[in-house]
Amino acid sequence: MNDFAGKNVLVLGGSRGIGAAIVRRFAGGGARAAFTYLGSSDAALALAKETGSEALKVDSADRKALIKAVADRGALDVIVISAGALVMGDPLSLDPEAVDRLIDVNVKAPYHAAVEAARRMPDGGRIVVIGSTNGDRIPFAGGAAYALSKSAMQGMVRGLARDFGARGITVNAIQPGPTDSDMNPASGPMAETMHSFMAIKRHIRPSEIADYVAFIAGHQAAMITGSLQMIDGGFAA
Repeated sequence: MNDFAGKNVLVLGGSRGIGAAIVRRFAGGGARAAFTYLGSSDAALALAKETGSEALKVDSADRKALIKAVADRGALDVIVISAGALVMGDPLSLDPEAVDRLIDVNVKAPYHAAVEAARRMPDGGRIVVIGSTNGDRIPFAGGAAYALSKSAMQGMVRGLARDFGARGITVNAIQPGPTDSDMNPASGPMAETMHSFMAIKRHIRPSEIADYVAFIAGHQAAMITGSLQMIDGGFAA
């Protein structure tokens, strides 16, 4: 399967979980793939060796470093913005610094990375943002800050789709529900509660999200833009 042969692809936040599955999917499809990471050095180096991709240590909250990393990759055919922060808890007691960093990583970074990528992206390029079903539905307490950040992504995707549409560049969000990862394992203490809201009562596999990203980044999806693509097992139904 060489559906991305020769394509220049960058995944922001690619060392673990959903991001790593996306790196594997593009690398397996023949892309010239690179990904960023921050704290998971061993996992990043192992993934780079496994897939033949390039691992770049970048803090998405550092705007200048992030923009440089995107610019240094040249004319990207595809950028996938998967890096994310999660802060949950009583808003009256949450650390404001942690909330500000969440906004830096989940809101500011996707905007700046997408805009920088579009400067050099060829016509017909693809910008894909990994959002969350919680941008549409947050059925439990403690998720206000996280939901705020994922809702903000929705407006960004719709707006940038308008801005870049004349060049055939599509901008879309993939919105996963509960996904089996280090952040939210299928065996975790919240699994039963999450499944109770779902029509299909299991966690999503990272590879399922990666396949969805590949479809949105492929030639078949040239007329899909400004969309919020849900893959959540009916969590938000």
